[in-house]
Amino acid sequence: MQQQRPLSKHDIRDTLVGLRGAGLEFWRSFDPERFWSVGVGVWSPADNVRHLTMATLPVVQALRMPRLMLRLLFGVAREPSQARDVLRARYQDELARGAKAGRFTPRPGRLPVRLGEEQQRLIDQCAESLGRLEKAMAPWSETQLDRYRLPHPVLGRVTVREMLMFTLFHFDHHRDTVSRRMELPLTQRES
Repeated sequence: MQQQRPLSKHDIRDTLVGLRGAGLEFWRSFDPERFWSVGVGVWSPADNVRHLTMATLPVVQALRMPRLMLRLLFGVAREPSQARDVLRARYQDELARGAKAGRFTPRPGRLPVRLGEEQQRLIDQCAESLGRLEKAMAPWSETQLDRYRLPHPVLGRVTVREMLMFTLFHFDHHRDTVSRRMELPLTQRES
């Protein structure tokens, strides 16, 4: 069996570009009423988009911090970055053990008056967060992506490269979860 390698900076950037475009089409495809509808015990598609944006912006902020500060706060990696599939499996194991979104849980809100306009605004904010992430990672070298670490609320300290790869499959995870749950009965939030 061939050993998998972590994604290169170029591959991460290309995937981010794809996410900003076609990758967000899934969320745009919902009619507004369905986008804002919640199921019993599950997030609405709107909540998922808000969560993805909330989870991406701290990574952007961290990548803009001085490298020395990151080193002092989180240390440096002593092991090479893991492959995306290995990281994904670790994350799925933690979810199976009961890991939750914690402070990245979107707060329930009132149903907006203009459903379609607010849906587009949320998706645009999410696309903007991905654009900011792409820009923030631009000055990082391949070596730096593997050297510096960031705190992940479920996985612990991971390399910057691992955090970027996590961000990519995190979007896939939420899209796939919502796709599976679309068969569940949904109700609109109380206004």
